[in-house]
Amino acid sequence: MHGPPLVGWLLVVLSAATGLSCLLRHAARDEALMGAGMAVMAVPMSVLDPRPWGSFLLALVFAAAAVRALLLARRPGHHLHHALGAAAMVYMAAAMGTAAPAGAHAGHAPAGTPLLTGALLVYFAGYVLAAGARLVTVAAVAPAGGPPAGVPIAPELAACRVSMALGMFAMLLAL
Repeated sequence: MHGPPLVGWLLVVLSAATGLSCLLRHAARDEALMGAGMAVMAVPMSVLDPRPWGSFLLALVFAAAAVRALLLARRPGHHLHHALGAAAMVYMAAAMGTAAPAGAHAGHAPAGTPLLTGALLVYFAGYVLAAGARLVTVAAVAPAGGPPAGVPIAPELAACRVSMALGMFAMLLAL
């Protein structure tokens, strides 16, 4: 990851912890995969420079995840969101793989396409705000025994999705 190492390590911790938390909830396997990939991608390049093989491998894994999510998009759920998140991971892995080598003025030019990065930033910021507002509303009206009837997902799963979208937003900012 480009940017200050402290930001990279904070993203590693956030992504790994969220991915592990989501993995413990079987309905959040997609978020767990995203968290693991984000943790690997957030490791500062001064510690682990994944070029040339690492970026390609990450892009391949997340391309497969995007295709899987698109194939499941007809079913109810957040499959289109997962497909867009996986596609964003492919985009970041590709940008990471084409970044300038260390010592060649790395960090002077942004990686990736600014227009696409901006569109993804807007999407994930909107997702975090909307899902976070729904999460707060569900928590405020939920009875002590659990979520109210008709709530499609548990608050813990929504929290996983909000955390992963927030991590994605932070990684895109660092791109």
